[in-house]
Amino acid sequence: MPRKDDQAHAERMWLEAWNEGPQRLRWSRVPVQVGDAAPDLTLLDHTGASQSLSSFWSNGPALILFWRHFGCSCGRDRAARLVDETAHYRELGVSVVVIGQASPQRSAEYRERNGIEWPVLSDPDRESYAAFDVLEGTPAQVLFDAGDTFLQCDAAAGAELATSRHGSDRALVDSPWQMAAEFVVAPGGRVQLAYRYQFCEDWPDARVLSAALRFGGAPAA
Repeated sequence: MPRKDDQAHAERMWLEAWNEGPQRLRWSRVPVQVGDAAPDLTLLDHTGASQSLSSFWSNGPALILFWRHFGCSCGRDRAARLVDETAHYRELGVSVVVIGQASPQRSAEYRERNGIEWPVLSDPDRESYAAFDVLEGTPAQVLFDAGDTFLQCDAAAGAELATSRHGSDRALVDSPWQMAAEFVVAPGGRVQLAYRYQFCEDWPDARVLSAALRFGGAPAA
């Protein structure tokens, strides 16, 4: 289990970000796209070891999944689908990596709880999210099925929701506004597919991911 102070800090961060509202809703440059060189950063994995992103596409294609936060119900559903897809990706020789906001300790706990066999990298400062131009979302994108008080980022509603989730597998942690994304990177580091979610449950079709991993053919920039 995560250390209590680590978990408590992550829950405080969620509430603070909730009250501030989303901050990064627009790109300040042309975002990373098909044919570009994939950004290469070094992050800690769920064991606390350093991993460079380029190591995942050094010998074959890579699928990089950016998670929202580890209390997100949509993320749990995507994790379940990833588990179902694992055998297919192994047959294709694909390296899969999940990137989340959590510390290595919380990443390890989330990985085990959801049966994820792939590395889970820790990016609490969201440097890789920024490098791959993965934005935050509006309340409508994140909370489209919630009541008006949530869509208005009401402080009391946020605090009540956080309290109701405390101590559960769906405890609200880190940034509530961070959106998810999935990138396919070819051997050598060219982006084959750049898929940034437009709402919380906006998962890409598995057939699109499979085709990009097998026959992406991204042109050089």
